Amino acid sequence: MTRTTTPREPSTLENVLFGTTINRVPSLIPGVALVAVVVVAAVLIADAINSLLGLKGLVSFILVAIVLGMLVRNTIGLSSVFAPGVTFCLKKLLRLGIILLGIRLSIIEVLEIGVFGIPIVVGAVLTGLVVATIATRRLGLPERLGTLIAIGTAICGATAIVAAAPGIRAKEEEVTYAIANITVFGIVAMLLYPFLGNLIFGGDVIKVGLFLGTSIHETAQVAGAGLIYDQSFNITASPNAADIAIVSKLVRNVLMVIVIPAVTYVYVRRQRDQGEEVGERTRTIDMMPMFILGFLAMAGFRSIGDAGVESSGAAFGIWGAETWDDIVHAIRTVAEYGLAMAMAAVGLGTSFNQLKGLGSKPFLVGIAAAVSVGAVSIVLVFLFAPLISV
Repeated sequence: MTRTTTPREPSTLENVLFGTTINRVPSLIPGVALVAVVVVAAVLIADAINSLLGLKGLVSFILVAIVLGMLVRNTIGLSSVFAPGVTFCLKKLLRLGIILLGIRLSIIEVLEIGVFGIPIVVGAVLTGLVVATIATRRLGLPERLGTLIAIGTAICGATAIVAAAPGIRAKEEEVTYAIANITVFGIVAMLLYPFLGNLIFGGDVIKVGLFLGTSIHETAQVAGAGLIYDQSFNITASPNAADIAIVSKLVRNVLMVIVIPAVTYVYVRRQRDQGEEVGERTRTIDMMPMFILGFLAMAGFRSIGDAGVESSGAAFGIWGAETWDDIVHAIRTVAEYGLAMAMAAVGLGTSFNQLKGLGSKPFLVGIAAAVSVGAVSIVLVFLFAPLISV
């Protein structure tokens, strides 16, 4: 008689680092290698196009990596052997890249962008919630589906949808439908908004960054849009559009711990009034994007190091100014290529076949919410961006 053993769950440390157990780490290698090949190919293709046109940075290799990944997924296909590694890049490398990007800003810059970006974030979030809710009721869609689309549009895409689903007893197909909806508009925005933002805001990096961070759904999509903008328009100043976009997006992410419980409470009250069953409670701690703390820690690390160089000529009393600059540059480089691999994974993870089932009514809810959030973001950016002096 054969005995079957249930694979053990990863420990906390294994989950944080790899998303799986240590003995399964080799299964990540094919997907990570594929993502790396896509990034290298994207760099070569972008350099070749830019050299041909004689314009440095006109075509962003991040943009090429996303498009190339999508082409591979939707023509050749993605074998299941690559899936674990692609997921690892999309989730773990993305978070690592964002954490390390904190080295590009001082903690004062992070706080200033975050504080003055709060009114824009709040306005965009409320707009997404209200418009999606109204559109859902007008079109006669299930309230659960509309709630998921509203939360995904307003806060941070699939992460917020998955976090909110248990509290409103959402069905699996409703979660899948909402995520597909968010994916469509998020990808369109990621590819379009960097150029739209430059046109609307006349190349003002702070305004463009705030617009990208408050109007695009997913954290990965915001990071991709910011990098596409900086590369396409050769932005080398610090902070650049990607920095500002990510900080404002992290502020949106933090709002999950307020918005999701509030929306769930309203939904549950309405269901109880109608005699319906309610869902499970989602712990607040489970909704907190912990990589935000890592980003702030890196910004603090940069600030303390810079202060040491200015006061005593050595960061942390160890590294001289030149060595400290080399360390900061190395961390920035690792962050940028980590994010580049995450963006290639976004492309490889986008299956058009999975999006074909999206009906017209959810599509209309999604586009109404996305357009409204973008419009409100533009207005609020014009109002509040002049207050930021970084």
